[in-house]
Amino acid sequence: MKFYAIIVAGGSGKRMQSAIAKQFLLLNHKPVMMHTLQAFHLSEIQPEIILVLNKTDHQYWKDLCLKYHFDIPHTLVEGGKERFHSVRNGLMSIKEDGVVAVHDAVRPVVSHSLITQTFKEALEIGNAIPCVKPSDSVRKLQNNVSKIINRDKLVLIQTPQTFDLEQLRTAYQQRFSKKFTDDASVVEAAGFPINLVEGSRNNIKITFPEDLELASFLLKHHIPG
Repeated sequence: MKFYAIIVAGGSGKRMQSAIAKQFLLLNHKPVMMHTLQAFHLSEIQPEIILVLNKTDHQYWKDLCLKYHFDIPHTLVEGGKERFHSVRNGLMSIKEDGVVAVHDAVRPVVSHSLITQTFKEALEIGNAIPCVKPSDSVRKLQNNVSKIINRDKLVLIQTPQTFDLEQLRTAYQQRFSKKFTDDASVVEAAGFPINLVEGSRNNIKITFPEDLELASFLLKHHIPG
């Protein structure tokens, strides 16, 4: 059985108020994305890593790898117009069967235990999608009117989202739709049931400047994501 991880790096620096894409920002003295690849490389699963990156950033990434002496093995694949197309490009680079995790490049604090858990669950039941329950109250805003929503009926979805390769390949034969917000939504639209597993509140996504500070703290104190 072969294990793979598709790391999707398509973010920009807009919400970070930065000219540099989020995945390249420095986190504890090296680019965010290097922490992400390292988490998978050092996990019990040790999957083959496929990094999907905008073609225009390939040389920049190679230069960063030289600068920071980053030698974790990975295959570099060209990104697509939407995340959907990027994941599909990553899938097309995999020739064998097995289990594959799809993970955001800007979730650098993901824990080894969560990676292992999603692979083991997907191996048994086809897929594993990590989630956490919202801790805040939630309201739905429509036509300038807000209504309370029962948060006990909601979950927040994370990555890695891990799948049997045959299942994910089948799902990605569909045409792109704007309703596809993540891999689970693509797989669900193809008729497969989605299996939720418990994620981690520390498995944060770098989106805003303060997220970098929190990620730095979590990594320095070895608090798993």
